[in-house]
Order: sequence, then C-alpha cells, then structure tokens
Amino acid sequence: MDKYEGKTDYELILATTGGEVAAFDELLARYKNLVYSVVLRMVNCREDANDQAQEVFIKIYKNLKKYKPDYKFSTWVIRIATNHVIDFRRRGSAAAETYELEAAAAVAVADSPEEAYLAKEQSQILTDAIESLPDMYKLPIVLYHSQGLSYQEISEIVDEPMSKVKNRLFRARKLLKESLMTLKRGESYV
Repeated sequence: MDKYEGKTDYELILATTGGEVAAFDELLARYKNLVYSVVLRMVNCREDANDQAQEVFIKIYKNLKKYKPDYKFSTWVIRIATNHVIDFRRRGSAAAETYELEAAAAVAVADSPEEAYLAKEQSQILTDAIESLPDMYKLPIVLYHSQGLSYQEISEIVDEPMSKVKNRLFRARKLLKESLMTLKRGESYV
C-alpha cells in the first residue's frame, strides 16, 4: 500500500510543501482527470488541453502554500484551471472552445445511423450556441452542467456571490434558448 493512500488532500498538501514531492504525485493522480476535463471543455484541441493541464499542475504545485483549507481543494484546483485557460485564450493561443454537454450520450444511444447523425448535428448546434456565449455566462454553464458543480462551488471558483452565479446561469440558459430558437426559425425544410 502506498504511504500516501488514504491521506486527506490537506495532509498531502502539507507533505508536499514539507518537501515530500511524492505526495504531490498522489494529488496529481486524484485530480488529473478533473483538471483535464475542465481544460478540454474550454479549449478546442486535445493537444492544447494536455499542454494546458500540465501547466495548471505546475501552477498548483507552485501555489500550494497559498491554499487555504477553508475551501475544498477540488474547488481551488478548478479555479486555477479555469483562470489559466481564460488567460491562455486571451493570449490568442486557443482555438474556439468546445462543449459537448452530454450530447455524446445521445449519439451513443441512437437506434439508427440517421438518429445518430441527427443527435450529432443537434450536439454541434448546442456546442456552437454555447461557444457564442460570453465567458461570464459560458463558464458557469460548463461548470454546472458538464462538471456537475454546485452553485456554491461555482461561486467560490469565479469569486462571485452565489446570487450572481444563479443570475448568470439563468441568463446563459435564456441566451441559449433564444439562440437555439433563432436557429430553428431560420431552418428551411426542403
């Protein structure tokens, strides 16, 4: 049994900041999928996601001494990841963001090739609509619907009051609905 297995995140953080680099390996193992998932949903390319996730963990490692155990470590990690990707995109290095919001599951359960095609097309329409949202609305939508975070966790990540998070989620959903309705009205059937 690994000597770090069963330790709390905070115990691993203390061990890492105390010089036990191997303790960080356990933190990395616990949170690599979460970080990669958040980053991938914010950038368009798996290569970029891999690179940015690695940079996120470098930032996490360098800033472990700043972590305050008042917050969940996962919330702190996601906040670093989202801020890093927003900075990355501002630098102009990222392609358009991609979000699938569970639409892949619809494709997987389709009964026929035609249904699979239609589900994939609907998924792309939703992805495009989400991509068109401003970051202040897009980020809460992704964190809530794709990552399954609570309002409170999103509030801590974006450093905004919960009322503002709820408002932005409401507004984002309204904007998405309007966008999708506009697309639907604009369709022409042959």
